[in-house]
Amino acid sequence: MPTFTALTTLHGAAPAAALGEALERLDPAPTGVGTFEVEDGSGNWEVGGYFTDPPDEAALALLAAAFEARPFVVSELPEVDWVAKVRRELSPVHAGRFFVHGSHDAHLVPPDATPLLIEASMAFGTGHHGTTLGCLRAVDDLATDGVEAKRVADIGCGTAVLAMAAAHLWPDATVLAADIDPVAVEVAKANVAANGLVDRVPCLEATGFRHEKLEQVAPFDLVFANILKAPLIALAPDMARHVKPGGYIILSGILNEQAEEVLAVYADNGFNPGAVSQIVEWTTLSLRRNSA
Repeated sequence: MPTFTALTTLHGAAPAAALGEALERLDPAPTGVGTFEVEDGSGNWEVGGYFTDPPDEAALALLAAAFEARPFVVSELPEVDWVAKVRRELSPVHAGRFFVHGSHDAHLVPPDATPLLIEASMAFGTGHHGTTLGCLRAVDDLATDGVEAKRVADIGCGTAVLAMAAAHLWPDATVLAADIDPVAVEVAKANVAANGLVDRVPCLEATGFRHEKLEQVAPFDLVFANILKAPLIALAPDMARHVKPGGYIILSGILNEQAEEVLAVYADNGFNPGAVSQIVEWTTLSLRRNSA
């Protein structure tokens, strides 16, 4: 079955969200709608819809004009067996002691590695991207340095690969994985089950720390937040409230040129700079909350 995309850009988060809602009401309706900030400091946002039938281009033109957006660009995507493609192209990843792999590569797990199984059909957050790889290396470094975490949260968990890594590092820890996207939560649950960690890593649908379970377990010894610059900055005050004095945070989803801005905001919220790593264009930050 062919897939059609319709993409546009406009300025501002609120107009983008409103356009996304309007896009959902089209006939034929899209199977999915996404809004994403363009991470270049311009304040522009991309709005896109996915369709199984050709979208109504006249209606799209009216929407673009009504919301002062660029004209929608409509494209037909070729039919691709994405699972097979991912299996062919995503090789296993070594990140410190961790070995991230699909089930088709289970025979390649080294005897001294900690395996993290992420199925090819659930391939966002596999460890191939510089942000996830940076976070895995950062938490491996913390454990190597003797850090003991009893309460861990993975905010914006995606596949839950970081939460699962923490569960392996600290078998007695309480580890929670949370994401704003219900689809991501289902993916996280499937991966947690595939790794035999259902009883160790509950997966929650939550915006930031806004969930009863997260509030009950806080304050945390370690929090992952592998998201993007804007939500990381918005999360900083809540991060300070939910991380215990002396606790650690690992942040990523940050372009290299954005790192200083994120560091400054977190310094204002009581976090001391720690390790900084760069993988291609992405930076990962390990910070520690002031003890006082």
